[in-house]
Amino acid sequence: MRSRSAPCPSLDLPRDLTEPSRFPFEGGCDSRCWRGRRPAWMTRPYSEDLRERALARFEAGETIRSIGEALGISPSCVSKWRRLKRDTGSLSPGQIGGHKPRVLSGELAAWLRKRCRSGPFTTRGLTAELAARGIKTDRRAVWVFVRAEGLSFKKKRSAGRAG
Repeated sequence: MRSRSAPCPSLDLPRDLTEPSRFPFEGGCDSRCWRGRRPAWMTRPYSEDLRERALARFEAGETIRSIGEALGISPSCVSKWRRLKRDTGSLSPGQIGGHKPRVLSGELAAWLRKRCRSGPFTTRGLTAELAARGIKTDRRAVWVFVRAEGLSFKKKRSAGRAG
């Protein structure tokens, strides 16, 4: 069973609930969750300077765990940076996020344009035709392509309603 952490000692003191002392955690917020830190999903790569200092310490004979503790980083960072230096010769961080190239481009885009102009189509039908040709894609990718190319198929108003 997990032990609960002790309550914040500042909560036990009587507080004046008027401005500026109404927030018990002094951060302008009454939540315990952030406590002066950014949320975990807003990451940024460590500086190259820190990476170089960590590897210099390793080459000087220090252990990975002691480097991590001294620099305030995870020991796995040091081992990953060693591998990065060995594999690429550089310590610069990789790109975070970025553009994923579209599947429906080049020769495939030319075929798809020709197919759309040849007759009526649906995104579901085009997706099935692409799957038959061995292209793994989904309806939304086909829809984005058709919309970007201005190739939408519209039914004629003169066509009678079903029923």
